[in-house]
Amino acid sequence: MTVSHRYTAFAGLLLALSLPVANAEGLVITWPGGWEVQAVPPAQDNSIQRQRAVKNDANGDPQMVMELTQSTLAPEHQVNMEAVLLQMRKTLQQTFAKDGYQSACNKIHDSTLGGLKALETTCKITQNGNHVITQTLVAATQGSSAYALSYAGPADGYKANQAEVQGIRASLRLGETAQ
Repeated sequence: MTVSHRYTAFAGLLLALSLPVANAEGLVITWPGGWEVQAVPPAQDNSIQRQRAVKNDANGDPQMVMELTQSTLAPEHQVNMEAVLLQMRKTLQQTFAKDGYQSACNKIHDSTLGGLKALETTCKITQNGNHVITQTLVAATQGSSAYALSYAGPADGYKANQAEVQGIRASLRLGETAQ
């Protein structure tokens, strides 16, 4: 698999792992300069929206792909966020395994997302013993909304953009918190 195909694989995986978005008008992301915001078409009934951006290097190769989704929960529905994140991680690992990659993910741990309590895990994707991609999955809920953030990049791009990604995460305004 070529380098270009690897990036396409993890970019496609972000779409596959995303939770549906509804009521996304409360979702506010301020992308720093250098990020290319990509249009993600809404669902036919306009109930699904996503916010997605890619940061490319000077050659146009992706260095980081981020996607944030929001889903409206049914009234009285309690989400088991650990189970959701475990399923996202399992899907990621199975998808990469089909293409001959191995993955090792850290333990799901407490985190934050846009000021909300969240759960997070980061996976290191390798091929033939070489670290090629790192991907982080974050999930949170607030009121009637569930949120999923996924970001990935080649090993060097992920590391080089880590501070900027943390800044984006800290600046997020999610749903009921947006003003």
